Amino acid sequence: MDRLETMRVFVAVATFGSFAEAARQLRLSPSVITRSVAELEDRLGLVLLNRTTRSVGLTERGAIFLESCRQILEDIEGAERRVRGADAEPRGSLKVAAPILFGRLHVLPIITRVLMKHPGLAIQLTLSDRNVHLAEEAVDVAIRIGDLADSSMMAIRLGFVSRVLVASPDYLRRRGIPSAPTDLSRHDIIAFGNLDTTNEWRFGPTAKLVRVAPRLTVNSADAAIAAAEVGLGLTRALSYQVMASVRAGRLVPLLTAFMAEQLPVSAIYPARRIASTNLGAFLKNAREYFKSDPLIPIEEWAIPAMEDRLSRQKPDQESASRISRPDS
Repeated sequence: MDRLETMRVFVAVATFGSFAEAARQLRLSPSVITRSVAELEDRLGLVLLNRTTRSVGLTERGAIFLESCRQILEDIEGAERRVRGADAEPRGSLKVAAPILFGRLHVLPIITRVLMKHPGLAIQLTLSDRNVHLAEEAVDVAIRIGDLADSSMMAIRLGFVSRVLVASPDYLRRRGIPSAPTDLSRHDIIAFGNLDTTNEWRFGPTAKLVRVAPRLTVNSADAAIAAAEVGLGLTRALSYQVMASVRAGRLVPLLTAFMAEQLPVSAIYPARRIASTNLGAFLKNAREYFKSDPLIPIEEWAIPAMEDRLSRQKPDQESASRISRPDS
């Protein structure tokens, strides 16, 4: 393995704190990763990484070398971009990160377009509901939902979503419809841990906080929505996550007058990547996608009337009643 590849391996191990994870990210065998770092340390005559049975950490000299390696690799990538020119065909690799459901519904179609247009490009899509650290995890571009913290990252706005409180018609028939946020104390709550980091929910940017006591807490938006659909309680999700269920009548939006706050959806990327043709291809297709298929605010959803949804009886319930009814 040449010196540049050895540097890339070392940077990956140091970034992820794991030989196994570095092997997975670089699609190399663990033995190749271990041998590469050992050869690098032998060549330098230094110990760069402290290994234990549970963790991998940088030595003092390793931290100095890591900073230099990252700069060298970035300089090489920058030189390649400059010599290829702004109109160069995208090729090589691009690493994209996005929330799980948003990524499946909206980012994957964008990536499909990019890959079909640019056969020389390979994309790694990481779906996770945690905010990945772009520099530490070598991510080129990430999708963020919500206000962005001040940072050195560049960002483009792709659209807006909003928080939506929902429950199934069956649950609302049994437990009633809340008319104000304070009514939530009388209802069963399903919390999605990544969206609801505390048990205090704010309805709108200026409304006071309402404390809730979840009966079920999950770490997946899909699971929270599925639990709400079967009638376990109310859940709070993002508009794009529940639009299909609401339009189909499986869920009913609640307290919409109290939940007008909109959250921006952005693509963020390091400033040093601004000249990347690979990144440029992704951002161009992302803009085109959301221009033709914009995120639809809840006010524009085609939703069945509340009375129709609550009076509608499920087909299986109707069939069961007919089967159990004695013949007259």
